[in-house]
Amino acid sequence: MSLTELVELPGGTFLMGSDRHYPEEAPQHERRVEPFAIERHPVTNAQFAEFVAATGYVTVAERELDPAEFPGADPAELVPGSLVFTPTEGPVDLGDWRQWWRWVPGAQWRHPLGPGSSIDDRLDHPVVHVAFEDASAYAAWAGRRLPTEAEWEYAARGGLVGAEFAWGDERMPGGAVMANTWQGAFPYRSEGWGGTSPVGSYPPNGFGLLDMIGDVWEWTVDAFTPRHVPPGAAAVDRGERRDLLAGLPASQAMHVIKGGSHLCAPEYCRRYRPAARSAQAEDSATTHIGFRCAR
Repeated sequence: MSLTELVELPGGTFLMGSDRHYPEEAPQHERRVEPFAIERHPVTNAQFAEFVAATGYVTVAERELDPAEFPGADPAELVPGSLVFTPTEGPVDLGDWRQWWRWVPGAQWRHPLGPGSSIDDRLDHPVVHVAFEDASAYAAWAGRRLPTEAEWEYAARGGLVGAEFAWGDERMPGGAVMANTWQGAFPYRSEGWGGTSPVGSYPPNGFGLLDMIGDVWEWTVDAFTPRHVPPGAAAVDRGERRDLLAGLPASQAMHVIKGGSHLCAPEYCRRYRPAARSAQAEDSATTHIGFRCAR
């Protein structure tokens, strides 16, 4: 197994969340995490390919769809696929995400942009088009697990207390680009990668962890809640209300994803910060969601 190196973290109490940005990040509060280890960088295409070769695993995006789960849908359209980011030709209404996302039959981790695309030249990029079930299966094979939201945020902060970003309080200190986020005019002109980048393309944080911000969103085990659990009930990290997921179909079981991605832009999505969080259904797979494991 060519697993990512684990970085041992001491745990402790830290300031989680933010009262200055999106409402779901509030309230900022003290949270304690026990010592744990987390992978230095997101799982890559090469590593996921090793898992699939060893197990024969088939990802959610590759599986046939059950017409019974999509009443009223044209059976001809119920084919395996995934959501692919597609740049627009010019400025569009940023309130309508459908302008730049399209469902592509045949899009999956091996073919991230759809049939005809390949990962042959991006084996060191984070794997994408992985649903929660896929990430969990890899973690179990590796003898690891997915991190809790609190563990992930503690790791992303790299020992800084209350800092805006994983590296300090300036998004681009001295003009330096610190993470793979959208550079240019979203969603039509990219002056950066315009997609995923090789892991480790940017400086590590204070814990030596790579790409905690940008590149790809990362799965956590926690259920998404509109705000953080009240501090008194969540002073110790036990996961945020994972009981909320019990019995829900995968299309309704919403998990917290963290870190932002290469599509986060100042004019559209300022979620390239440790405190930021977003909701994602368990069965969702896209070109900007990946994961890393913990132990």
